[in-house]
Amino acid sequence: MLKDFRAFLAQGNVLGLAVAVIIGAAFGKIVSSLTDDLLMPVIGAIFGGFDFSSHFVVLGSIPEGYKGSLSDYAALKAAGVPLLGYGQFITVAVNFLILAFIIFLLVRAASKVFKEAAAEPTEEVVLLREIRDSLNRK
Repeated sequence: MLKDFRAFLAQGNVLGLAVAVIIGAAFGKIVSSLTDDLLMPVIGAIFGGFDFSSHFVVLGSIPEGYKGSLSDYAALKAAGVPLLGYGQFITVAVNFLILAFIIFLLVRAASKVFKEAAAEPTEEVVLLREIRDSLNRK
């Protein structure tokens, strides 16, 4: 079983997937920072100081011993208060849209590169095609 597991790990697909997951996680953090630290504050400034992360609806009671701010989403959530965090959802949705758009651009660019590479055959391919065609004529 250990041999099979080692063979499985040695396959290129598994290693490629592992690298993709690690890079994807790091890229996700970059996009989150871009959204949280750059885009959302600008959007908030455009809409008059609107901070998406602090917009939520309290759905249940606040524990009696709670001493934190009633407008702090993270603190209320940590205290176990049921919340409808639509501001946080908007932030995550914007993160997703940015990430999806960037991935779209990367895939589009890669498609163009592969299409251009496939469009022009090498001299060897041309020669092999000529040989094939001449053999087929005989």
